[in-house]
Amino acid sequence: MRKIVINGGKTLKGEVAVSGAKNSVVALIPAIILADDAVTLDGVPAISDVDSLVEIIELMGGSVKRDGDTLEIDPRGVKDMPMPFGKINSLRASYYFYGSLLGRYGQATVGLPGGCDLGPRPIDLHLKAFEAMGASVSYEKDAMRIATKNSRIKGAHIYMDTVSVGATINTMLAAAKADGRTVIENAAREPEIIDVATLLNNMGAHIRGAGTDVITIEGVTRLHGTRHQVIPDRIEAGSYIALAAAIGQGVRVTNVLYEHLESFIAKLEEMGVRMTVEEDAVFVEGQDHLKAVDIKTAPYPGFATDLQQPITPLLLKASGRGKIIDTIYEKRINHVPEMARMGASIQALGGQIVYKGPNQLLGASVKATDLRAGAALVIAGLMAQGRTEITNIEFILRGYSNIIEKLTALGADIQLIED
Repeated sequence: MRKIVINGGKTLKGEVAVSGAKNSVVALIPAIILADDAVTLDGVPAISDVDSLVEIIELMGGSVKRDGDTLEIDPRGVKDMPMPFGKINSLRASYYFYGSLLGRYGQATVGLPGGCDLGPRPIDLHLKAFEAMGASVSYEKDAMRIATKNSRIKGAHIYMDTVSVGATINTMLAAAKADGRTVIENAAREPEIIDVATLLNNMGAHIRGAGTDVITIEGVTRLHGTRHQVIPDRIEAGSYIALAAAIGQGVRVTNVLYEHLESFIAKLEEMGVRMTVEEDAVFVEGQDHLKAVDIKTAPYPGFATDLQQPITPLLLKASGRGKIIDTIYEKRINHVPEMARMGASIQALGGQIVYKGPNQLLGASVKATDLRAGAALVIAGLMAQGRTEITNIEFILRGYSNIIEKLTALGADIQLIED
């Protein structure tokens, strides 16, 4: 068993660079299956989800070369084959293979997706879109089969009942090579959707409106190779900015796109965090007095659900009472009892998180229950007095590239230990 051990209370200082976006790259890699030539991605984060996706591509017959943060994928050898094997079930983003395989072959047999347990995350919107495009859905043991009568899926007019990043991207993937035009209404607007659309357009797709709530895709018959730079990870950036505000004495977070973090930074300013937003970085000063605030998550450009857990340790440092309401994932509260174990005045009540501060956290043995809860525990452990041991760290390694090395360079006393 591996665990992260932190001796907390060390002041952090220096510079930390944000890696490429996890939530982009887990869709970009399956999207490459649609290409008829090799595609190169730059800025690929060193995370276990990427390792799993690379292994899946290779098992399907694709060729992958990796050099640092550059990934070259040649999908020409990818076969039309069932994929109900274990790696598919280990990560949520495996469902993007539905859209890419439908676009390439008109059919897909893929194991059911896994990932973090954040409450109900049905894929009915994905399936509704595929069915509108002429596909039928059936189940075979632990896998789902989605197939068209012909070898090419059809364009369609699709209205998303609720805003969904995954369903929006999956529909774009299927529609890129569809026969005819696809219109997605009530589409999600996240930066990761724009990133995927940019890759596809650079490959020769015809996609308009990404970043708005109406996306139009004119299907093409061929997509060529290209080179693409993955956007910076806004969730990693927000996590390090929150950490810098909680325990830093002058930390510059680089490779940051401010426009992707406006609602998050606005909330920090409401708390009284002193920082300077630069062209592609945020410099966070040491903090004296912070004010408790209320947070309510919302689809982009609102406050990201993925940032409500990483900001929680910083909230515990603030004076006063506040609450967090997550309107996206109601079960995103698993970090709360772990924070309470570290001495925090925090609890989940009636579908919301309530807290009172300021708190002096104490080191404890805690467990990461999902990716962003794990990030919150790392930040809390760095703030705490004494020794913190975090188990179940595979969740953390799924989404934070080189986190031990980055934090050590800032002055943290943190180790990954093989037990």
